Amino acid sequence: MRTDDPWYDAVASGSDDHDAPPAATAATTALPPRGVPRPGAGEGGRTGDERPVESVGPGTSDAHAAVYLAVQRSEAFQQVRRRYRRFVTPVSVAFLTWYLAYLVTATAAPELMARPVAGVFNVAMAAGLAQFASTFLLTWAYARHARLRRDELALELRWETQDMTRAYSVAPTPRTALETMR
Repeated sequence: MRTDDPWYDAVASGSDDHDAPPAATAATTALPPRGVPRPGAGEGGRTGDERPVESVGPGTSDAHAAVYLAVQRSEAFQQVRRRYRRFVTPVSVAFLTWYLAYLVTATAAPELMARPVAGVFNVAMAAGLAQFASTFLLTWAYARHARLRRDELALELRWETQDMTRAYSVAPTPRTALETMR
């Protein structure tokens, strides 16, 4: 398995020139993203030089879309998404239930929340601190789950996507998403 990350090795265009953008894209990289007005734009936010809808090269937008569609439909990508959902959904439901229980208890049973635990430290303070502790615990559990169950497969998908994108930048654009799988 590769351990380096392809997204940090090359600029988005696939060029190995890290110092300056390719000459064909120099004019478009200075413009803001499509739909975002430039500073000093007149009424309506238009200056007349907004970023064009098409990408830099002919067919590169279609090629990149075909690559990402093929990756999205791949079994490896679906596996990463399943693993993500299997962790996030129950943990989110559990945490929201715990948080809402704290709020409802604080509202509906103030005498319970005011009961002292130790000195002036009461049940409400203990539950509030437990909210913070559970947030940190869930953050740790999420990072651990991602590292052990998803990161390796996601990195392989990144490499595959990067390799496919580079291949299509020099090869003709496929006509269908099925052709990208061949």
